Amino acid sequence: MTVTAATDLVEPLVAGPDWADEVRRLARERDAVVLAHNYQRPEIQDVADHTGDSLALSRIAAASDASTIVFCGVHFMAETAKILASEKTVLIPDARAGCSLADSITADELRAWKAEHPGAVVVSYVNTTAAVKAETDVCCTSSNAVEVVESIDADRDVLFLPDQFLGAHVRRVTGRSNLHIWAGECHVHAGINGAELTAQAQADPEADLFVHPECGCATSALYLAGAGAVPADQVHILSTGGMLDAAKNTTKRSVLVATEVGMLHQLRRANPDVDFRAVNDRAACSYMKMITPGALTRALRDGRDEVHVDAATAQKARGAVQRMIEIGQPGGGE
Repeated sequence: MTVTAATDLVEPLVAGPDWADEVRRLARERDAVVLAHNYQRPEIQDVADHTGDSLALSRIAAASDASTIVFCGVHFMAETAKILASEKTVLIPDARAGCSLADSITADELRAWKAEHPGAVVVSYVNTTAAVKAETDVCCTSSNAVEVVESIDADRDVLFLPDQFLGAHVRRVTGRSNLHIWAGECHVHAGINGAELTAQAQADPEADLFVHPECGCATSALYLAGAGAVPADQVHILSTGGMLDAAKNTTKRSVLVATEVGMLHQLRRANPDVDFRAVNDRAACSYMKMITPGALTRALRDGRDEVHVDAATAQKARGAVQRMIEIGQPGGGE
């Protein structure tokens, strides 16, 4: 990814008391749509035109009539929006907003891995850079990863990347022995561990468990269900979009949530009568929180920082995303 970066990123950006009104005014003047990922700060989610997971937002970007997309998320998300909406201007309010999961594999590393497994089908989670997507046969989301892998001939080796916990979940569900998994992880999700989940589930045995498959505790959640420590119908392995759907329909009074804490804002809005609590209330992504009111205001005011993906990379990466959508609707995304 290339970003036309601001030169003063290290300076503090202070938003005025009426910053939300200014953001909306500037967005109208710039013909921009503001998109915010579910893990963003609550105030950023509230001012955005649309909130959601990265792929859903990128598809909104592609379908939007707006000429400018302001993506409040991390860099691979802004890249995906640019891949699907190449004719639009895409801005990310802080060029430093990276992703430990996307950074856990490079295009060079993927090419070397492919060379070790000639003929294998490469399945990449959408939480990857454009350069990695360009080396990919088909992308997936956490909600359709199983479906994507099951669509591949059973005799073909599959290289699944980059998240080891999502990969383990797919292998567990499919029973596929020729699924090779890259040892990458999101440092925030990996830090939500089984001991924390077990302790909270024991303290509130009536609570439902909403667990993202990127979490280090996903296996523990299934173990608790299998061992009878938690009723199986209370354990839900869900994408962020799946969590929102489940939140709207739950009849439980409390839900324990294992994912980045920004998700709680949308869950509580979806069903205010339910007590949604983080399994780990320290599971906050510092990259996601880089998008501040001041940074968003500056992006709209000054047209910085713009995201570029070269045409050849974008074309190949777009093919991997489109093949995923042809296999099955990606549902709730990551």
